[in-house]
Amino acid sequence: MADAPAYDILVAGEINVDLILTGKTVRPSFGHERLVDDCTLTLGSSSVIFACQAAKLGLKVAFVGKVGEDTFGDFMLRGMAAAGVDVRNVIRSSALKTGITVSLSEPHDRAMLTYLGAIAELTAAEVSDDLLRRCRHLHVSSAFLQAKLLPDLADLFRRARALGCTTSLDTGWDPLERWGHEVVAALHQVHVLLPNEEEAPCLARALGAAGVQSAEEALVALTGAVPLVAVKLGAKGAIAMAGGERYACPAPRLEVVDTTGAGDSFDAGFIYGFLKGWPVPRSLALACTTGALSTRAAGGTTAQATLAEAMQHLPLEV
Repeated sequence: MADAPAYDILVAGEINVDLILTGKTVRPSFGHERLVDDCTLTLGSSSVIFACQAAKLGLKVAFVGKVGEDTFGDFMLRGMAAAGVDVRNVIRSSALKTGITVSLSEPHDRAMLTYLGAIAELTAAEVSDDLLRRCRHLHVSSAFLQAKLLPDLADLFRRARALGCTTSLDTGWDPLERWGHEVVAALHQVHVLLPNEEEAPCLARALGAAGVQSAEEALVALTGAVPLVAVKLGAKGAIAMAGGERYACPAPRLEVVDTTGAGDSFDAGFIYGFLKGWPVPRSLALACTTGALSTRAAGGTTAQATLAEAMQHLPLEV
């Protein structure tokens, strides 16, 4: 009998610190100094926030990515390890600087400025077959920021599947707005796709569904390539489709402090349910709950919920 995988999830992703400036209005005006209500230096990056939430839900999570041999790199690796993420496969380089995102966070929206640094440097070849064999599932976030990973992303997913992994992808927004062939090829190797309502129509059009504008239209179009799609709708909750069946879930109503990383905590909740074999409505409800609960404090990881806490907020009927 084959040994059980050492990890539930392998995250191949970007690593950067987040400097979050918070207030009712945090929009800069060049030539003038403005004050904000608060600032937080915390664990950043979509991939890291996903990994930390998955670990907090009780999954065994390994991470492969790159950081510099610098203060920010030290900060990130300490914080990830403290959150229960195995960072032994993270690659450090004195030739690189660890990335940073400055997040301007208002109660219901945010804007971000990112210095990529090491974010763009991970390659598919650095995600070894040996590591994939020890995992049940491969997740990739922020594909468009991972410039050296993206060209071979489809092959990485194909390799992972051949080695027995299921796969998931949250592309994030394409800063160049090209939505090119590399991500289209990757979609056909993914079991679960997790875009938001702005990204979903762009991905659908990239697949050839011309004229798609809404999240609802995109949901139908994307399931032509991906078996299970969940689209995040922010404060409106989320919708999902699998096997021709559509599902919807509202977001829990909570006082929002900071929305940074809420979508990544959503992703982790959804993949938890997927790996546990839950029905789609139950996975969607957990995802909406983990996403919403993460907004209770500044930073993507500070207020992430345990499984027991999240389950207390799930509707009784799912």
